[in-house]
Amino acid sequence: MTHTDDILQSVYQVILDRKANPTDSSYTSSLMRGGIDKILKKVGEEATEVVIAAKGGRPDEIVYETTDLLFHLLVLLGHQGIPPEAVYSELRRRFGTSGIAEKAARPLNH
Repeated sequence: MTHTDDILQSVYQVILDRKANPTDSSYTSSLMRGGIDKILKKVGEEATEVVIAAKGGRPDEIVYETTDLLFHLLVLLGHQGIPPEAVYSELRRRFGTSGIAEKAARPLNH
């Protein structure tokens, strides 16, 4: 496990804990209670904020907003019971393949 995987995995484990042991004071628990629609709304909001930050060109804002987006994506994965390793595996599978070729090789339902 790399240093990057380690922090993402650590955050993911906390998310799973909040899912299994919700508390009223936990933001993650409140997202889980809100269900998929609340989580997807936050993912969309955070993705938009990354776009706005990138358009503004301030690296610190881009990092901050990207961190928020990654967190909310981990919440989505946790809600759906998908381990981050599934994403890492897919990235490894695609690594070294042209994006155009990879997209062309996808089944039609993607």
